Amino acid sequence: MAELNEQDLIDIRRHLHTIPELALHEVETQAYLEKVIAGFRQDYLTIKKLDKLPTALLIHIKGSDTHKTIGYRSDIDALPVTEETGLSFASKHPGRMHACGHDIHMTVALGLLSYYAENQPNDDMVFFFQPAEESESGGLIAYELGAFEGEYRPDEFYALHDNPQLPAGAIGCRQGTLFAGTSEVDIDFTGKGGHAAYPQDANDMVVAAASFVTQAQTIVSRSLNPIESGVVTLGKIEAGTVRNVIAGKARIEGTIRGLKQPVLETITARLKDLGEGVARSYNCQVDMAFDQGCYLPVVNNPELTTDFIDFMKADPDVDFIETQPAMTGEDFGYLLSKIPGTMFWLGVEDNEPLHSAKLSPKEAAIGRGVNAIKAFLDHRMAR
Repeated sequence: MAELNEQDLIDIRRHLHTIPELALHEVETQAYLEKVIAGFRQDYLTIKKLDKLPTALLIHIKGSDTHKTIGYRSDIDALPVTEETGLSFASKHPGRMHACGHDIHMTVALGLLSYYAENQPNDDMVFFFQPAEESESGGLIAYELGAFEGEYRPDEFYALHDNPQLPAGAIGCRQGTLFAGTSEVDIDFTGKGGHAAYPQDANDMVVAAASFVTQAQTIVSRSLNPIESGVVTLGKIEAGTVRNVIAGKARIEGTIRGLKQPVLETITARLKDLGEGVARSYNCQVDMAFDQGCYLPVVNNPELTTDFIDFMKADPDVDFIETQPAMTGEDFGYLLSKIPGTMFWLGVEDNEPLHSAKLSPKEAAIGRGVNAIKAFLDHRMAR
């Protein structure tokens, strides 16, 4: 097979869109990726798999005059969302959808890989098709399994995320933090249930939970430096069974986000203080769990990102947009904490936001994205 053309890429994207799979279960997706890659010229390619992360796929490309190794990562998992696009190539898997655009991510990566399979790069390259970005910390698992050891260790690492708010094919980036770090939060309050008519004999955890939720809203406004950014969202509360029974238990589930790791640590510490304070005030028990996994802030490397931005600005074929940081999370932040690199946006122009059941990226972005990234990677390998 020759280098993938624009129609090939659209066909691939549409097939990937029909077969979304959740974190660590991307079996059909991986098999399709392998099938496509098997059709490329194999002269310079070596494929590596991980026994303990079986849906991961790494491809090493041998360079012609290697001075470094350039890494490129694409996530491959989908979300537990029921698609509502009405597209002819909508998800065939009920309750699952590529609502975050990872089908676009994979297609762009395949376009790049097909180019370098046909046109041997100067430097070595590693393409990483990563499972479990949306949950389960796939990047961290792969790193700890030694995925990037030896010739598979990139000296610099790149990845994109599609952005429906940017014009189709536009490239967006910024110095510093691109995406926030995120952590999941679970809080359980335990008191004593009882009859609604005898509150003196019970210990109402609805009241305790309500107090906690109200106080938690002061953390960002009163515990953080006003010029720093953080978010506390407590999106789910469960308590009680019927209207005339006082609830003896309450569970709160939420997420916290910060553009800097110390911000996340401050929010976590304050939530712990508040939980312990509410437990003392209401004479109940509190159990709190925080799980950041590998969702660290996505902090771009200064030197590599300067080069990326300067190149994209200078390329007349690229619509470059300097973007603001976003409170979305991405586990590429963990890999960037280990390996210098840059993450950037690819515009896909849609009225629906990421994670929407109606997200429908403009496919014109795919070819433009491949061309812009290919030109930059060639620039990074220029002698």
